Order: sequence, then structure tokens, then C-alpha cells
Amino acid sequence: MRVLIVGGGVAGLAAARGLTAAGHDVEVFEAAPELRTEGGSVTLWPAASGILRQFDVDLDGAGRRLESLETWSVRGRKLGTIDLNVVERRFGGLHAMHIARRELVERLAEGVPVHYGHRIQAIDPDRAEITFTDGSTARGDLLVGADGRNSVVRQALWGENPSRPNGWVTWQAFTTLPTEFTDTGRSMMISNGRALGSVAPAGHGKALWWFDLRAKPGSAFWGDAPDLMDRLRERFGHWPEPFPTVLGHAQTAQFYPHYGHRVPPIWGRGPTTLMGDAAHTMSPAMAMGTGQALEDAWVLSRSAGDLRGYERARTKIVRRVAKMTGREIPSRQGPLAGLMPDAFSTRSTISWLRSASGYLQEEGRLQRPLAVPVAK
Repeated sequence: MRVLIVGGGVAGLAAARGLTAAGHDVEVFEAAPELRTEGGSVTLWPAASGILRQFDVDLDGAGRRLESLETWSVRGRKLGTIDLNVVERRFGGLHAMHIARRELVERLAEGVPVHYGHRIQAIDPDRAEITFTDGSTARGDLLVGADGRNSVVRQALWGENPSRPNGWVTWQAFTTLPTEFTDTGRSMMISNGRALGSVAPAGHGKALWWFDLRAKPGSAFWGDAPDLMDRLRERFGHWPEPFPTVLGHAQTAQFYPHYGHRVPPIWGRGPTTLMGDAAHTMSPAMAMGTGQALEDAWVLSRSAGDLRGYERARTKIVRRVAKMTGREIPSRQGPLAGLMPDAFSTRSTISWLRSASGYLQEEGRLQRPLAVPVAK
């Protein structure tokens, strides 16, 4: 089949690789004049690592393999650790990693022909046809909207954009300051129940730090406030290291409001479907957005002849994931994170990751339980 994909981000590039490997003739159309590499970094859980490996994406030397997720109190006491080495062994050697979005899309784009600078004027979902602003058209047997939260393909299918801010925002930036988290496999998270601070290594001597907090349009932490860094320092500068150090040196930070919406059971119509944020915009809490986009690509590459079946299969999982992330659980948990033994937290993480992934639910993905307990 001839497949047209709108959107050259993570979802679109991954789908192009998977569908091409499945024997389809694929073209990707991107409105931007070149590869979009903006953004911070993303966490790839074991399922995402496995799917990227299956799609022949070379991740050698990319990002940083994660070995532990540590939760700390605002007073500087370690509350608990999720052992990602155990998680990796339970999923047959598939590891978790943290990687700059720029590096991920560059690796995904290798060998994928993308038509850049193609802005869309109209979409005919019933004919899988695109009309571009220069008057040219493209028509396929299948049309995939992978064009993000403000998807033009989804607008042609659903009408109004269903995503809405959920009252939370992220402020984030990279740091190259040497800290105990920059060049290790450790990730740190602190929550007081009203805000979350986290830092994770992204490889190549970089780490991403970020804060998730409540904010509304027009408030002190929304948008381009000129004194934003001073406000972040005032609110979080007393938290444990490395936050005082990175905030003291940071000149600016990137702003990302959190959006979400109810995921419908059917996403498309006729020969047209959606994937990634176009189908299921979700909060970055729990780091699930990129992984769910890759799951979309994996399922779609195996069932391109049954689009409604693809949508129903993905809805069963992604609706639950979107609902969980929308609760902003990591930001709300606060000191409660220290009430669970490390072994229990690690087993719960294994269970959650499996429930959030059709890829991991396939027979043989989950290895037999380990005899060695996780130390507290």
C-alpha cells in the first residue's frame, strides 16, 4: 500500500520505519523546513527500547541507560529507589534510557525520506488525500496523522481540538554542570505534594532538570515571565542538590503546559487514522508520551490493513495510560513515596510498565521472577 504520513516527529518517523519494513511504500510530509529537533529529553522505557531495536534504530552511544530512580525528601533524605537493573532483567535485557529529543529524532530520521516544507491546506480523510498550500496534492491508500497536539488531520476527522490544559506546567532546561547525576545512571525526583523536581542524565555530559507545578494562564509561572528564573530559585533553591547549583547557573528554562483529553475508542475514518499526540495528547507525568507513540507505530506496522482494529487495540491501553498521567501522580505523591519498600516499588514499576505496553504483553517479553530481592 501507499502510505502518506503527516508529521515528521517521533511518531511519524517511527511509523515510517515500521511500515516500510512491513513492505509498504511510505512518504512523510512535514510542515517545518527541516527536521524538528527542539525540546528537552525523553525517557524510553523497556518497551520503547525494544520497539526501536525492532525498527533498526541505532541507539549505540545515544543518551544514557538508567539504572535507578531515586525519590528524595525536600530535606535531603533518600526515601526510596526503583532498581531499573531488576526491571531490565525482568524484560529480557530491554533497558530504560534517558535521551535528548534531538538525538532521538536524528537517529529515527536516518534513512527515512521526508518531504520538508509541505504545509497543508486541506485533508480529505475519506480519500486519503492531502492538498498542500502550493496547490499540489498527494493521495494514498492509507493516510496517517502523526502531526501532534494541533493535528490538521485530526481536525478533518474530529473537528475541534479536544485537548485542554490540566492546570500543570513544566519548566525545564539542560545542564552540563558536573553533578553526581550528570554522568551516572541515577535519576532523582523530589515532590512535596504540590510540585515535583527531577533531574536525569541525558548522556554526553548533560542532564535535564525540570519542575512540574500548578499554574494557570496569567499566573507567575505561566509563559514568558521576565523574572522567571528568580521565581524558580525562590521556590526551589532550598531543595537538595543539585537543584540550588543548576538553578544558580541557569539563565533560562523552557515552558511546557500539560494537556490532556479523553481518548475515544475510534480515532479515524475510512483509510485515515491517527497516532501519537494527534490521537492521545497526554501529560508528561510518568514519561509515557513517547513510548505510547512508539507503541502506536509498532501496532500500526503490523495491522495497516485493519485501521479500526489498530485503533481499538491501542485504545484499550492508551486510554488507561492517559488517565493515569492526567492525575499527575509523581507530582502529588510527596512524602508518601517513602512508605513503600524498594522491592515493592520495583515490582510495581514492572507491573505498570507491562500494563502500559502491548509490546511487553506479548508472550515471552516478561522473564520469570528473580530470586534475588531488591535491597532497601
